[in-house]
Amino acid sequence: MRTYEPHDEGAAAEIVRGAVGSPERLRLVGGATKAGIGRPAQDEATLSSVALTGITLYEPAEMVVAARAGTPLAEVQALLAARGQMLPFEPMDHRSLMGTTGEPTFGAVAAANNSGPRRINAGAARDSLIGVRFINGRGQAIKSGGRVMKNVTGLDLVKLMAGSWGTLGLLTEVTFKVLPVQERVATLAFPDLDDARAIAALSAALGSPFELTGAAHLPAGIEGGAARTLMRIEGFSESIDYRLGELRRLLKRFGQPEIVEGGAGTALWACIRDAASFAEPRSAAVWRISTAPTRGPAVTAAIGAQRDARWFYDWGGGLVWLATDAGGDAGAEVVRAAVRAQGGHATLVRAPDAVRAAVPVFEPLAEPLMRITAGIKAAHDPHGLFNPGRMYAGL
Repeated sequence: MRTYEPHDEGAAAEIVRGAVGSPERLRLVGGATKAGIGRPAQDEATLSSVALTGITLYEPAEMVVAARAGTPLAEVQALLAARGQMLPFEPMDHRSLMGTTGEPTFGAVAAANNSGPRRINAGAARDSLIGVRFINGRGQAIKSGGRVMKNVTGLDLVKLMAGSWGTLGLLTEVTFKVLPVQERVATLAFPDLDDARAIAALSAALGSPFELTGAAHLPAGIEGGAARTLMRIEGFSESIDYRLGELRRLLKRFGQPEIVEGGAGTALWACIRDAASFAEPRSAAVWRISTAPTRGPAVTAAIGAQRDARWFYDWGGGLVWLATDAGGDAGAEVVRAAVRAQGGHATLVRAPDAVRAAVPVFEPLAEPLMRITAGIKAAHDPHGLFNPGRMYAGL
């Protein structure tokens, strides 16, 4: 299969224009660290942004950074860290979960709306994305947004491209707002709570004025040992001491927590961010379920009663990571039925190719929403060049 790695936006546009009117279809990738997410490829060539590299703008005082889409994410993060700044949304590294190599790229963060535990406080990648450049399905270079946040009327292409998974165009440059790194990070870890009580504790903490930046629950056996309910706070040291004390008083009915700081805390939240507990066995299907936090335990109870499953909760219970046997159509229907009963949606993040080809990978859309989605796809990629069938069969 042919691979294109253009070194500039003009060359990328020329490749796309060359594919118009030909039978060739294009699989759009960055560092290919998320290979295996979505329906199996239905394309004949790969168009990669990996050679579109370089930081094009960094203004620490304005807290904004821009880079070409193939720039390694680690390079951007190192630049920000040197000035005491960070990407607010804590992007996930998929390599351990997906068993991939390569280097995560800056553009792929936007393409996948890649957001980790801090989303409950700082929002998703989409919320920090303020500018994009991309090549549409006509081979035209499009610029949307800029260096500042502003009100937008009409179609906001910046937000539309976030989470489009390469189905609307090849991102060539992205611009994000950034935030300062906090002076201190501390995590309260409550032991031995069952799922329902853990979610109640997280809900109480998130409803308080003490500003959590992480809220997760690891049932017994996840990351070894007993169950742990985790609440992360960040800020100045004096503020941390005060908020830790107030949270302990507020949540005393849930037991006595320990405080986790330093490298142990960093490693713990990285494991949650990357769903590293589900890296093995490779044969397991891994689902990412979004639902109302208070309904998460009902979803997992319904699935666990029918299939051999493991799970943990992030985003205060609103995000459920679940691993189960692949199970084909029957296994997928158990998961989707449990989610439908409680409200929410489920994405099959990892499974064998045969399973991903046979079952809907992303939550099936209602017919009116599918019409809108198809219309947006047709407007940006009228010849169906980009990632055909990746998200939904026929699109």
